[in-house]
Amino acid sequence: MVEMVAVVPQPPLMLPQLTAGRAAESEPMRAACLAVASRLAAAADRWIVVGADAAGRRSMDHPVGGTFLGYGVDVPVALAPGIVGTEGADLPLPLLIAGWLRGEVAPHVVAEAELVPPDLPTQDCRRLGAELAARAAAAPDAVALLVVGDGAITHGEKSPGYLDRRAGPFDAAVASALADADPDALLALDPALAGELNAVGRAPWQVLAGAAGGQRWHGELSYSAAPFGVGYHVALWQRRS
Repeated sequence: MVEMVAVVPQPPLMLPQLTAGRAAESEPMRAACLAVASRLAAAADRWIVVGADAAGRRSMDHPVGGTFLGYGVDVPVALAPGIVGTEGADLPLPLLIAGWLRGEVAPHVVAEAELVPPDLPTQDCRRLGAELAARAAAAPDAVALLVVGDGAITHGEKSPGYLDRRAGPFDAAVASALADADPDALLALDPALAGELNAVGRAPWQVLAGAAGGQRWHGELSYSAAPFGVGYHVALWQRRS
């Protein structure tokens, strides 16, 4: 079974080396991400990372590594022990973030990845989530999900996407759904609106909803803010017996 789910954002500023003097703004988010990743590692030695990438749907069930060199600093990361980080250096951002978190708090963990297009329809997200849950149920050991993605990028005039007043209600709905461990509320997110707000986390969150359906969960929202004009959410779902 999927024993636990962690939800984290994907800002390159997750790395202290990339904060460029803005460490104070990013530290609460970073600390929350490291904390939930630590708890995920305590629950399962095997992770399935779910993220969105414009290159489309694909699975990575083999060990991969990469580097943040494309973001300005050569910090190698990997999704499994013993992998050279610069192999496959063009890893998409959600997998780089997952690899960095794994390296910081869970170097023993082996992670595989499922990437989806940001505009994947809700029903397809739910279907993939159900498939991942079935795969986890058939696994001999505990499996956890690490779901990576950002909210709206339009939380202010200086945000990457400028100001869109729909961003606030959108990310408030995301935060509420994550805090309440409510799969139905995640499935109710509007893909069209998410696309207009460039909220790339929508599809991964709805994959989570598909994986969590039919189970009872306890949700904890440890961080929800938009310090750089982008909605970042950090949450942990733990399956109830």
